Formats: sequence, C-alpha cells, structure tokens
Amino acid sequence: MTTTIFGRILRGEIPCDQVYDDDLCLAFRDVQPQAPVHVLVIPRHPLVNLADAGEADQALLGHLLLVAAKVARLEGLDAWRTVINSGAEAGQSVFHLHLHVIGGRPLAWPPG
Repeated sequence: MTTTIFGRILRGEIPCDQVYDDDLCLAFRDVQPQAPVHVLVIPRHPLVNLADAGEADQALLGHLLLVAAKVARLEGLDAWRTVINSGAEAGQSVFHLHLHVIGGRPLAWPPG
C-alpha cells in the first residue's frame, strides 16, 4: 500500500466521508471541494497515475469510470465532470491515481 494520504485512508488510519466502496475502489468526498459535489474515486491497488497504468490495469480503469458514473447518480447529478490529473504539471497533488467527480453547478470550459 502506498504511503500517500490515500494509502492512509485505505488502511483506515485517516477517516473519510465515504460515498461508495467495493473490492477494487473507494469513493469519498474531497476535503477541499471545488463544487457542491466533489467526490474522489481511488483504486485500492496502488497506481501512481494514469501514465503508470499498463495493459494489466485495463479492467480496473474501466471499473473506476463506471464507479464515477455510479457515484454521480448516487449524488443526484444529471451532468458532471470526471477529471484525472496525471503528473504534477497537470495538477496532481496526491500521487495515487484518483478520479474527481465534480458537479452540482455549471462548469466552464476550458477548466484551467
């Protein structure tokens, strides 16, 4: 398990406001939300970012996207944005792959 804050959350060392969990991932509310709904979906498997994913991660990546959609529905969203930052220059601050599910307000484009 990774030593990031997400690894600590997965180990139960740090509490989270859980929205969904299963054998492959955990979803919880972001502590610094950028919208009324801002949920993070993280794999239980320690994968640094999307750039580090390989063929063996194909099913996991698909599962994470399906869970992101499930979380959006659980949160009552009809429209939302799913974001994956890969690398520090892209805004990744925790180096454990995670998907942001953001919604509950109009979202502008481009994002930043």
